[in-house]
Amino acid sequence: MSQEIANMERVLIIGVELDTDTIDIENSLDELEELVKAAGGVVVSRVIQKKESINAAYFIGTGKAEEIKNYCEELDITTVVFNDELSGAQLRNLEKIIDRKIVDRTNLILDIFANRANSKEGKLQVKLAQLKYRLPRLIGFRDYLSREGGGIGTRGPGEQKLETDRRHILREVDNIEKQLKEVEQNREVKRKKREGSNLPIVALVGYTNAGKSTLLNKLIQFNDEYEESKEVFVKDMLFATLDTSLRRGKLPNGQVFLLTDTVGFVSKLPTRLIEAFKGTLEEVKYADLLLHIVDASNKDLDIQIQTTYNILRELEVLDKPIITVFNKMDKVDIHNLFYDNKYVDNKLFISAKNGENIDTLLRNIENLLPQQYRLVTLKIPYSKQGIVNYFCDSYQVDNLEYVEDGTVLKLTINQIDLEKYKEYIIN
Repeated sequence: MSQEIANMERVLIIGVELDTDTIDIENSLDELEELVKAAGGVVVSRVIQKKESINAAYFIGTGKAEEIKNYCEELDITTVVFNDELSGAQLRNLEKIIDRKIVDRTNLILDIFANRANSKEGKLQVKLAQLKYRLPRLIGFRDYLSREGGGIGTRGPGEQKLETDRRHILREVDNIEKQLKEVEQNREVKRKKREGSNLPIVALVGYTNAGKSTLLNKLIQFNDEYEESKEVFVKDMLFATLDTSLRRGKLPNGQVFLLTDTVGFVSKLPTRLIEAFKGTLEEVKYADLLLHIVDASNKDLDIQIQTTYNILRELEVLDKPIITVFNKMDKVDIHNLFYDNKYVDNKLFISAKNGENIDTLLRNIENLLPQQYRLVTLKIPYSKQGIVNYFCDSYQVDNLEYVEDGTVLKLTINQIDLEKYKEYIIN
């Protein structure tokens, strides 16, 4: 055993299987194990209990809780993670019996977000979600935060803040919400500036770890002349990307477009997290086209597709053109790929890792963008050089030449600008 693994929190994960569940419990716990790994822990074992209904006081039965306590002692478990959200009473009651730190799925995801957020807005959004989650559970958190050491489930506001009275926390929530409004106003200014550039926007959406960031990097690799096109962070881990990224790409016809990455989705994504990141996710509303990235190698393919579509439905963006991009085809045989066509219309099979079908994807983007573009040559009089500056800022100029009576540009422009500046077209 490596020293790194030896120093990790040893975690037991718990799942409750109800007759009404639509998600396979083993697959759901596989995902929970990946979440624990992303939070810096190591799963030692798992326990599944089949029940007809949830116990209001303990979530699981008291007998099962005693059994879990014995497991923890035998396996030297430090933390028990439940696959569902627990109430404050359930947290306290389970902690008393099991005598270990208890973390639920929601708190685990919040913990990962707290560790990954880099932007000011991201940090504020996570902190707000954490405070709203912990407020009704304050007494329970006092119990287990008093234990020695930190670790999974304890990042963020910290013990001192949680030990303050409820009114202080409510004031903190109010303060963060005011700060977020200021950040949102700044984002709105930037958004209007982007809209003014007439550059089409393509948003990448999908399940966490589906390969969105890898694909974004592949789509911008021929665009090095733009400072904005530096690569985004990629790691084979859930929620490796949390903060929204914006980069420039270029279509086969030479048209420059904007690519925006978004936080990945996950099954049972807490409602408060969707609410917290709605401001960031609403960037999707302003996109001209959505690329729904799917991990084709994942055994829960249908669940992941459905989860994404449910969130897109909440955001009210299903009326936009969508290309379903089955990624990681280097890991799967297309003849063994089965999925429900209910959520899939336009589709493409690619491997962002090795570049397979990226050129086809770019052509599909070009064809599906609502605005059509045309390659033209314009001659702008020297008295109208502001127009030249506009074109240079907004488009990829293929050729620029200074002649006796003006500036000649060759570039691909959209229909709006084509109509607006048609008097200057010479070819």
